[in-house]
Amino acid sequence: MTKTELINSIAEKANCTKKDAACALEATVSAIQEALEGGDKVTITGFGTFEVRERGEKTCINPKTKTKMVCPPCKAPAFKPGRALKEAVNK
Repeated sequence: MTKTELINSIAEKANCTKKDAACALEATVSAIQEALEGGDKVTITGFGTFEVRERGEKTCINPKTKTKMVCPPCKAPAFKPGRALKEAVNK
């Protein structure tokens, strides 16, 4: 599903215009992104949890040159689905 298809689906289910659905989607994504940038966890009951996870330093290999290099530690966004979402997908 593309972003446009998602906006169309939201507009249909919420009985609103595509413009309003696009604004709602953009606001939701923006709010989640701002929360994650601030180090917060976003939990949507019945859907899942968005959080930032710390990745440690690790040794990796450059596939082009085959040389070993050290990848520095970093933060990565992660999503953990909720039980209701898992059950809906596995039906």
